[in-house]
Amino acid sequence: MKIGVIGGGAAGFFGAIRAAEKNPNAEVILMERTSKLLGKVRISGGGRCNVTHACLDNAILVHNYPRGSREFRGPFEQFSVKDTIEWFKKRGVKLKTEADGRMFPTTDNSETIAQCLLNAADETGVKILLSTGVDKIIPKANVGFEVQVHTGKTMYFDKLLIAAGGGPKESFFDWLKELGHTIITPVPSLFTFNLPKHPLNNLMGVSVENALVTVEGTKLEQSGPLLITHWGLSGPAILKLSAWGARILAEKQYKFTIKIKWLPLLKEDELRQQINNLKQENNKKQMASFAPFGLPSRLWKWMLQHNSINEEMRWADLSKKDINLLVETLLQTRLEVQGKSTFKEEFVTAGGISLKDIDLKTFESKKCPGLYFAGEVLDIDGVTGGFNFQAAWTGSYIAGTNMVRQ
Repeated sequence: MKIGVIGGGAAGFFGAIRAAEKNPNAEVILMERTSKLLGKVRISGGGRCNVTHACLDNAILVHNYPRGSREFRGPFEQFSVKDTIEWFKKRGVKLKTEADGRMFPTTDNSETIAQCLLNAADETGVKILLSTGVDKIIPKANVGFEVQVHTGKTMYFDKLLIAAGGGPKESFFDWLKELGHTIITPVPSLFTFNLPKHPLNNLMGVSVENALVTVEGTKLEQSGPLLITHWGLSGPAILKLSAWGARILAEKQYKFTIKIKWLPLLKEDELRQQINNLKQENNKKQMASFAPFGLPSRLWKWMLQHNSINEEMRWADLSKKDINLLVETLLQTRLEVQGKSTFKEEFVTAGGISLKDIDLKTFESKKCPGLYFAGEVLDIDGVTGGFNFQAAWTGSYIAGTNMVRQ
């Protein structure tokens, strides 16, 4: 049996390794169109590789997938986060869990994960072909496929796993559309918000542990850490919001208004009372002498400037009008978003092969028997935190298991 795997990323390697492991007699060939392997693995998580997320309850895990949450409940029962942890542990790679649930190798080095996959592929006999891009897949009348590659060469395979990742344009999927698959138009997911020339950008590097961000005119809202950058806003709260709102925000052409609640746990009357208490307790101190509510000092000073409140003014002199302005800023800072920023290497898309075209018990195509799919080429994407990798591990493991069965 000859197995072809298209794509040298996380899903491609995991599927190839599993196929070779499951059927040692099968010849497994992995094809990568570029000269580099495991690119996203190496750069993800700031070079540490966010392997998965420490969510062991699959009923909760699926809620982190804006696309594919319902469909992936079954697959996660077949290969779960716990299985991922064990898979790497068996191969000498221990994972650690951070406070927010993200899991990384204890080495804090993505090369640990890349080398683990490369070693496992070598040990199981997976053959790797670099600079081998696929132009066309031709199903044979009886069984198997002819695969035409860039070099002009044609190869034959009994089964194929497509793990070629996602693409920013629908044309990326034309070669798969030819095989009868429905393509869900891709749009960016996991992107940051641009605030061109906004004074807030001068606070680059400032972060808050928990903020609530909503998109006006929609039901979209997310909370979590928020980071101010030199171009606008980033951090988990923004990235989660971009994932859940991927299609809505694309329709708005990335021009929309957001509201930030910097103190999401406080109600308006509670906040007013606390400000009045601060006014009495610190009556002789200057407004900028300390930042209340655990806010970063630079952010507090920006709020004062934003509301034309003199930093050197004493708390005792804070007027009712000033308090109203501060309450409004703290609970609903309105900002006009004008565009997005994505990082090319970590680009994540919503869209791809429709999950309705896939038998999710095996990850085999319903349109083209013998053809399997896994990873971002499918219309599934997760929020930030290791969820996209987990979907890749799960889908490719199941595909690799099933495609080598006679």
